[in-house]
Amino acid sequence: MRVKGANTRKRHKKVLKQTKGFRYTYHKTYKRAHEAFMHAGMYSYKHRRKRLHQFRRLWIVRINAAVRSLGYKYSQFIKALKDKKVELNRKMLSELAIHRPQIFEQIVNHVFDK
Repeated sequence: MRVKGANTRKRHKKVLKQTKGFRYTYHKTYKRAHEAFMHAGMYSYKHRRKRLHQFRRLWIVRINAAVRSLGYKYSQFIKALKDKKVELNRKMLSELAIHRPQIFEQIVNHVFDK
């Protein structure tokens, strides 16, 4: 005996299960749910990459605030780091500025030869 639609039903149930919690008909009807599911996937992919840029902006703001409290500008500090060949990334510098301000101040003084 031939079974029709078993794979289709399985595929539809999988999509409807993944769209649980969506509003209106986006979790009830397959067509709308599939559209919403595809859009959600694209948005989550795009925003995972966007999150990296947002974190970098946050780190730069934190470093800038810490460096300005010591009397320098962010751009001067980054240039001095490059000139001294100090290879600390912005994430580590911002963590030091927040949690270990004395060490961050030593790095700034080393970079600017104080």
